[in-house]
Amino acid sequence: MIARLARVPWGPLVLAAAFCVPAVGSRFYTFLANDIVIWALFATSLNLLVGVTGLVSFGHAAYFGIGAYTTGLLMKKLGLPFLLAFPAAGVLAGALALVFGFFCVRLTRIYFAMLTLAFAQIVWAICFKWNEVTGGEQGMPEIPYPSFEWIAALPLVGGWRTAEYFYFLTLLMVALCLWLLRRIVGSPFGRMLTTIRENAERAEFIGVNVRRYELAAFVLAGAFAGLAGGLFGIFNRGVFPDFAYWTKSSEVLIMTLLGGMGTFYGPAVGAVALIGLNQQIVSYTEYWPLILGSILVLLLFVFPGGIAGAVIDLWRRLARRPAGA
Repeated sequence: MIARLARVPWGPLVLAAAFCVPAVGSRFYTFLANDIVIWALFATSLNLLVGVTGLVSFGHAAYFGIGAYTTGLLMKKLGLPFLLAFPAAGVLAGALALVFGFFCVRLTRIYFAMLTLAFAQIVWAICFKWNEVTGGEQGMPEIPYPSFEWIAALPLVGGWRTAEYFYFLTLLMVALCLWLLRRIVGSPFGRMLTTIRENAERAEFIGVNVRRYELAAFVLAGAFAGLAGGLFGIFNRGVFPDFAYWTKSSEVLIMTLLGGMGTFYGPAVGAVALIGLNQQIVSYTEYWPLILGSILVLLLFVFPGGIAGAVIDLWRRLARRPAGA
């Protein structure tokens, strides 16, 4: 029974269920699902650094903000279509991650984390002060949706609102990005990143250029975070400096820890859990930070592998039980 469940294609099934949300739920649930999907990509991009490579970044929101501003500027001020503006967000975020990462990977542990935070604060300060380009403190409101006229003309998918069409587009883009990240993690390159995480000194001893691999992981993580930011700017109908602020980095790091940074889909689970808990608890009490802190302390002591890690451990225990037990 356990072996059969393990062979179920959970990814496509979850994607198919996500496509049904607008049909079975209200507009609020579509909005909530869209938010979760984008944050799931953002958290999974961070997990490439934290969970796979072993590099703890406190400034990952910088690339999220860069991607959001890139898409917003290209679509609102230059009138470029989404199919050009969206990949440009990943390219520019990856390019700046290459510049910042060149300096960051030269340091280790807490010094690496502090330097990523310093670069992120520089990005935030530029977004906050450069009024002519970024809009400064007021940001850039009224980011337009992509054109969905060609989709609305199709016989089977017509009749939805623009926000719901964007939700479908977000699902497709995020599914493609997660598939690419999955391939990267499962490739020889990804296995080498895991080796570096486990013992960087031994990897360097056998001839691996550890800094080059860490820089490559840094650039890839930044590029995918930029793509998530590009989607979030359109979804939010505006881009603002707090997208690159350190609090966004802390939120996505909490998602990664909550879901389980030792697994590929753990950060996505953390996004679902954190956003879902926030929606439920805030409606009853104003002490959301206190409750979140208590949950994290309990989880880190009882289930250090996060939610996904706890589920996998339970799964393995059931699989090892005798058939007649």
